[in-house]
Amino acid sequence: MDDHINTQPLLQCETESDFDDDDLGISPPSYEVDDPIVVTKDTKPLFKQRDPQDRYSIAYIIFYFLGMTTLLPWNFFITADDYWMYKFRDVNSSVTVTMLGNSSDVISRTPLQKSFTAYLSVASNVPSTIFLILNSAFAHKISIHSRMLGSFVVILCLFVITTVFVHVDTDAYQYDFFYVTMAIVIVLNMASAVLTGGLFGMLGKFSTAYISAASSGQSLGGVFAALAEILSLWLGASPQLSAFVYFMVANVFLVLSIVCYLVLIRAVFFKYHMEPKPQLSVQYEPGCLPSEEINLNSLSYKRVLSKVWIYGLAVWMAFLVSLSFYPAITVLVESKNKGHGNIWNDKYFVPVVAYLIFSIFDYLGRVLAGWLLLPKQNARALLLMSAARVIFVPLLLYCNAQPRQHLPVLIHEDAIYILIVVLFGFTNGYLVNITMMSAPKACEHHEQEMAAMIMSAFLGVGLSCGALLSMAIVSLI
Repeated sequence: MDDHINTQPLLQCETESDFDDDDLGISPPSYEVDDPIVVTKDTKPLFKQRDPQDRYSIAYIIFYFLGMTTLLPWNFFITADDYWMYKFRDVNSSVTVTMLGNSSDVISRTPLQKSFTAYLSVASNVPSTIFLILNSAFAHKISIHSRMLGSFVVILCLFVITTVFVHVDTDAYQYDFFYVTMAIVIVLNMASAVLTGGLFGMLGKFSTAYISAASSGQSLGGVFAALAEILSLWLGASPQLSAFVYFMVANVFLVLSIVCYLVLIRAVFFKYHMEPKPQLSVQYEPGCLPSEEINLNSLSYKRVLSKVWIYGLAVWMAFLVSLSFYPAITVLVESKNKGHGNIWNDKYFVPVVAYLIFSIFDYLGRVLAGWLLLPKQNARALLLMSAARVIFVPLLLYCNAQPRQHLPVLIHEDAIYILIVVLFGFTNGYLVNITMMSAPKACEHHEQEMAAMIMSAFLGVGLSCGALLSMAIVSLI
């Protein structure tokens, strides 16, 4: 008896049957369709790719550090007030005003000493605003890495020049030194604007926690600079030595920032978020075509602006009010007990209250905003809250800012003035951070970088408007 071996596979297609359909007279069913395109409303992928993780929060820490660096020029220039007062003192007078905190005769200030802070604000913020606007409009033509690294190098070179000037005797040509300083400040803040716009443009593609980190880092830089000034006062360091230490610390920060950025851009987590996310093509059935062709990858400046302009007005208003008084007016407010031999009133009151307390509560406001996220995605509520800060205008106008020729002093108590500064700093930090975090999330993913840069432009316009207004307010009081 012959053995029969079954060579048919265990699993087979229907067409591999032992019987041929043609032999049975059965026609196989037809699966052909006229249109191979399947129309579906579900554009989400079936399986979501697992996102890379920020191991040990390295990216978060680096963004925090880079946030500090973006405002480092501003923080150290305004904090080194003793140095500028020394450079622009009256060299022919027996009364020397070297430190704002312990000057015994504010009337003896020279015109350059009195107006330097206001001029510094204008030279810092006007070019910064112009370049923030240009950055939001034309940044896509230059790679983000070229903008970031180029800005870092320019800022570092200018800070090295500023550090060298500390030990150069400029008494014989104070006005020439003033013009050179303003030129350095202008170029410095142009580069800083490109750096800030690039940083927040990148952050628009990350979660709100990373936007909050950079924003909080900016404020923490102010705290760091204020502490450095107070430490120099406590040590009794000369204005030149203090300024040299400030600017050398800035140089170190800038070098470390360049190193950190180079580390960051090589991280898988960073590359994943910076890569453009793929967009699905949309197919329409005949007769259902839209009136206009839609390109999901298109990037329209006007369309993005239409989504974030209310957030932009909110951050503009917040900085308009803040920069109108800080630091041009707050640096002039003195203790009512100044001149009575108390070291707190004569030496530490201005740097502690005007710089340190404001910076600390500005920082705390930003940190709290990152935790609460309230109001969430409500642009009009944020604009209303920012507009409400105009209440600080009369409060700070009638504090004890000296010298003054026109307005009377109505708020004499130091405790009331300190409370005003606390609320002034806290509301600024909270509203700025919550607004900067909310705006990019109101846009599509491919629009978020441009949205963040547009918000930086609004921020810069607020800084410039406030700085210009501060000069008028100084004359008003």
